[in-house]
Amino acid sequence: MAHVDKFDHLLNFRDVGAFVNELTGSKKLKPGLLFRSARPDEASAEDRRRLKDDYQIHTVIDLRTKSEHIVQAHKRSVPVPSAEPVAPSNNQAAEPVKIPGLTYAEINFNGSSYSFALIRQLRYWSTTKLIALMAAGYRTQAISILGKEVMSERGLVGLAFDSLTHCTSEVLAVFRVLADRNNYPVVVHCTQGKDRTGLSILLVLLLLHVDTAAINADYMRTQKELVSEREARIVEIRSIGMPDSFADCDPQWVESVVAHISEKYGSIEEYLLHCGVTKEMQDDVRRILLE
Repeated sequence: MAHVDKFDHLLNFRDVGAFVNELTGSKKLKPGLLFRSARPDEASAEDRRRLKDDYQIHTVIDLRTKSEHIVQAHKRSVPVPSAEPVAPSNNQAAEPVKIPGLTYAEINFNGSSYSFALIRQLRYWSTTKLIALMAAGYRTQAISILGKEVMSERGLVGLAFDSLTHCTSEVLAVFRVLADRNNYPVVVHCTQGKDRTGLSILLVLLLLHVDTAAINADYMRTQKELVSEREARIVEIRSIGMPDSFADCDPQWVESVVAHISEKYGSIEEYLLHCGVTKEMQDDVRRILLE
């Protein structure tokens, strides 16, 4: 695929419109507007220049949690404390890697509603331990309890269903950005650009009536794009109590998520209305991204 672009230190970057058009042999989507990637934290000076000058990125939608920003800050030896009762804000942890001149929309996609829904599935003593660890600032250790006892059991498909149910305000926040023409070009990312990014892009492409097979091909492309960091990602995944399979793309993921939306909500339009994404906002996204 010509539209999967290689950077020095930015993985899984692609122009969604151009990629889908090439997959389908059509000119259905406008290229050069909506991009997806893995985290750009380690982007080189040349990578940053290309994002700004070559792709003219205006807005970065960052879907990560505060914990992820803190972990990445420690990897860069940025002095962001993670073992204090008062943890730094998401913005404080993310600030050192922001590209000057770009607009950042920090949307913790797996926010409080999603987290509480998972916590409610824990046993009493596990919940008590998790709360104590979070209060002390040991976020990774706390999350590992959820990873072992809940997330592993739910699997990637089950967690996507949970996100659809409990992340409605975050979905609305994403679409508020995407419904404003002044925000483009936009790049959406999480840590790998796989699951939360994959779900956000899936919702957009469904709204644009892109064929499910093309949505799946776009999602599965991430598997190839992340090969170079798979082993390192497995170490991180194991540290929060989840199986190695969470580092990979599930071939049934897109089909399962699309079927779930259809069965539970009737259509993508009805699901987005359920999230607060008005018909006018949906029409705006279509006008912006469809040829």
